[in-house]
Amino acid sequence: MTTQEVKRKLAAILSADVKGYSRLIGEDEEGTIRTLNTYKEVMSSLIQQQRGRVVDAPGDNVLAEFGSVVDAVRCAVDIQKELKTRNAELPENRRMEFRVGVNLGDVVEDGEQILGDGVNIAARLESLSEAGGICISGTAYDQIKNKLTLGYEYHGKQTVKNISEPVRIYRVLVEPKGLSSLSRWKRAGLNYWKRINPIFKVLIALVAAANVVWQFYPHLRPSRPPVEEVSKEKMALSLPNKPSIAVLPFVNMSGDPKQEFFSDGITEDIITALSKLPMLFVIARNSTFSYKGKSVNVKQISEELGVQYVLEGSIQRSDNRVRITAQLIDALTGHHIWAERYDRDLKDIFALQDEVTRNILTAMQVKITEGEQAMHRDKGIRNLNCYLKFLEGINYSNRFDIEGNNLARRMAEEALEMCPESSSAYELLAFTHTMDYWFGSAKSPRESIQKAIELAQKAVALDDAYAQPHGLLSFLYSIKREYKKALAEGERAVALDPNGADVYAWYGMSLTIAGRPEEAIPVFQKAIRLNPFGETGLFLTFGHALRMTGKFEEAVSAYRKSLQRSPDNIIAHINLAATYSMMGQDKEARAEAAEVLRINPKFSVDYYAKVLAYKDQSEIDKFINALRKAGLK
Repeated sequence: MTTQEVKRKLAAILSADVKGYSRLIGEDEEGTIRTLNTYKEVMSSLIQQQRGRVVDAPGDNVLAEFGSVVDAVRCAVDIQKELKTRNAELPENRRMEFRVGVNLGDVVEDGEQILGDGVNIAARLESLSEAGGICISGTAYDQIKNKLTLGYEYHGKQTVKNISEPVRIYRVLVEPKGLSSLSRWKRAGLNYWKRINPIFKVLIALVAAANVVWQFYPHLRPSRPPVEEVSKEKMALSLPNKPSIAVLPFVNMSGDPKQEFFSDGITEDIITALSKLPMLFVIARNSTFSYKGKSVNVKQISEELGVQYVLEGSIQRSDNRVRITAQLIDALTGHHIWAERYDRDLKDIFALQDEVTRNILTAMQVKITEGEQAMHRDKGIRNLNCYLKFLEGINYSNRFDIEGNNLARRMAEEALEMCPESSSAYELLAFTHTMDYWFGSAKSPRESIQKAIELAQKAVALDDAYAQPHGLLSFLYSIKREYKKALAEGERAVALDPNGADVYAWYGMSLTIAGRPEEAIPVFQKAIRLNPFGETGLFLTFGHALRMTGKFEEAVSAYRKSLQRSPDNIIAHINLAATYSMMGQDKEARAEAAEVLRINPKFSVDYYAKVLAYKDQSEIDKFINALRKAGLK
């Protein structure tokens, strides 16, 4: 904005936020968001009734402007009365109490936004207010002191952050002016005070002093930000050298557990869209979904995943309408830097996804070109029902069991009947055939691999810019010992999706199988950094590369992490038996061999030797000999 474009005006500003929001969201995220949205709607309605305008409502904050201070304060009183009534219906520990500050001051107009000291002072007054209370500035008090039947307590001049001059502070007493506690004391108690025994006077004075401390203590301590700030030194992982974000699973607010796939699918699509941008560092879906249904706060997530930004939100679907709320938090400062609510028809879901993603990128000060935006969506999905089938299939496939895999295949096939040019549905179907190979649920494992290759190739033919089928093909070609083609597909996949933990894992597996485990290790490390809480397969395949480079202790650690995620992962037990055998730890090797036979009493070393696809035959021989030494046959 140039100097000539600056527009100033005098306005009454109302600023409000929730006292103890971090505690509420930490104890019950879904319930807190639901109550917050309801209360914000109530406040917005009351603001409009008093001829005000909601300027912004990020996170647990509400900022509004009025043409009259009388309207602003009257609105603040109405808000507190209404919310007090609603809070009375809630358990004490779940009550959501707002603090409100009102100021009359000079502001700068910037489009629909307002800026300047007038706004800043209102925000500081809000932080000085009690839960359920109202604080106003001296300039506001001067305009309303004789116009509203309210009481006021003067709290003196307070020095507030980033404001050069002290500000006169008044607490609004929501009761008739003549009945304030101070007035009652002056009128009814002054004469009685003269007749009180001196000893009781001392006791009363002590009680009064204690009460003053109690009343003023909340104003003397610094107000907590909506989100506790994160220290870089406490992060488990160092911050990347570019903007980093974790997108938490959007909460399903529909009241129907069957709609989980829809909210999960929207979350995954936002993650996928952000991941395709090389200027961002995006945590993978598996790691962020590990927080699903848990009471965690932004500080914990930021420290555990090593990211600066956290996106959280909710989705409520009703018939053909959908409401999406989202807020982006800078964990390093504790500030909610962007928040929005979208109410749309389901037919507009694709445009809505793009709009949410663009707003996130804008808030993070990252520019996106139209060319990049065009990559974010499967152009073959033109039917909403087809898209919902695909999301449901993804939900089933993430279970990683035979039943879930069969259901995912059915959803993918039904999606393709409706949208025969969907590259995403073809890739999902290819993945189900790949999992048949690993689960041993196919009549012919080799035919399953060939079918998976054909389907993945079809996905690529429909959309060559779609990274996932390239990554899957990288692994499938490795199984067929077509190493050159496998590595080419892996390189293509990571070039298309530089934040895709899955495609890095596929590529790392191909490098390992091709006899290049030293090169695979940093690729796996990249995948794990993007997906710190990755699924069992990620750590399993990382263990292979470590074992083949002689890093046995680290390999054991990786296999153990794999088993933490899936205790009956037979491949992890097989590899632990071989690794312990190579290390000369025969007792541990035999224990792992026993686990293999517990899971599959018909396990055959000879059969397993046939499915290993390492380019270097000596690696296969070494591995098989180690298994025999561990007691497997």
